[in-house]
Amino acid sequence: MPFREINSKMVEATVNPGQKMFSQRGAMLAYKGEVSFTPNIQGGQGGLMSMIGRRVANEATPLMTVEGSGTVMFGHGGHHIQVINLQGDTLYVEADRLLAFDGTLQQGTMFMGSQGGVMGMVRGQVTGQGLFTTTLKGHGAVAVMAHGGVIELPITPQRPVHVDPQAYVAHHGDVRNKLSTALGWRDMVGRGSGEAFQLELSGQGAVYVQASEEKL
Repeated sequence: MPFREINSKMVEATVNPGQKMFSQRGAMLAYKGEVSFTPNIQGGQGGLMSMIGRRVANEATPLMTVEGSGTVMFGHGGHHIQVINLQGDTLYVEADRLLAFDGTLQQGTMFMGSQGGVMGMVRGQVTGQGLFTTTLKGHGAVAVMAHGGVIELPITPQRPVHVDPQAYVAHHGDVRNKLSTALGWRDMVGRGSGEAFQLELSGQGAVYVQASEEKL
């Protein structure tokens, strides 16, 4: 695993010759060895279409290419960090939550309408997460950011998971999502008005939920 958790808000990554990593700009806290940091205008391996997709959705997140030989410590804004290891599957995550990830992972952009049809688009409008989301696929590690810590909840065909859309961080696996309406606890205690929304995830995989509803 290229990431070592120093504490809940800092990770250390090993950079080896001939290998690349990508990180969010401004995420480097310190480094040892011969390591270079180069602005990446195309956002990793997503290429032109990935970059266009993000700009259409106003979700462009500038990345740095990290190369060389040494160790780098990453952290950003005092946010909690969760390391997710992918074993050939695909991670769906909002671009601004990416702290750093292996350069071996294939990066892309997915239109949310392709999961859940119109409801996928509604989710983007309601949650403010946008119509596009970033995908990372392959074998490697990803460090994502969240408020107040993260819990991983398994998703099985027999047991779908319902998540407050504002608490959603990322998910992976063969998972479908749709937005549903339900009476939320805010309405019950008089703190909200109208209908509350829930994000329902079904299939086989896992979802990562933060202990807060604050956006990054």
